[in-house]
Amino acid sequence: MYSTSDLKRGLLVEIDGAPHIVETTQASSPSARGATTIHKVRLRNLKTGQRIDKSFRGGDMLSPADVDRRPIQFLYADPDQHHFMDTETFEQFGFDNADIEWERNFLIEGIEGVRALYFNEQPIGLEMPNQITLEIIETPPKVKGNSATGRTKQAVLETGYAVQIPEHIDQNVRVVIDTRTGDFLSRAKD
Repeated sequence: MYSTSDLKRGLLVEIDGAPHIVETTQASSPSARGATTIHKVRLRNLKTGQRIDKSFRGGDMLSPADVDRRPIQFLYADPDQHHFMDTETFEQFGFDNADIEWERNFLIEGIEGVRALYFNEQPIGLEMPNQITLEIIETPPKVKGNSATGRTKQAVLETGYAVQIPEHIDQNVRVVIDTRTGDFLSRAKD
């Protein structure tokens, strides 16, 4: 069982008999004495793709979703779908681009550590590794002498995802990205 304070992005919970993934969570502190903390959570139903917003009181308990995780391989993408193969059964399947809107920001050929979430023997979602290394394909040139500043600039990665990076990092450099938040973590050690 998960307490509402345990909820974070990517956690799988069961609501009304269906698996849901937590997309965002926000805690509101009470203004009155004796009131409980309210957790506002945005969830996505993994079966239907529908997003819902729910509010829970501090201390409410949620059941973990009963899903099976299996390793998969990303094969290719076409204009409508991303295609995968179960590495245990060699069965191929696809997800509509809208169903994996966040995850496709990090899908590249040869990616390792991706797992499919199965519910009733049907693939319903993806579980990405926490970190992935991607190459910067477009960013303004670095400014000499700015290595110690905390300023950032926007960079476009090889998947088309835009991220804020430190100002001293240049184009064609590989960087580590957190797939849970989409934030820059570090320069890749090649």
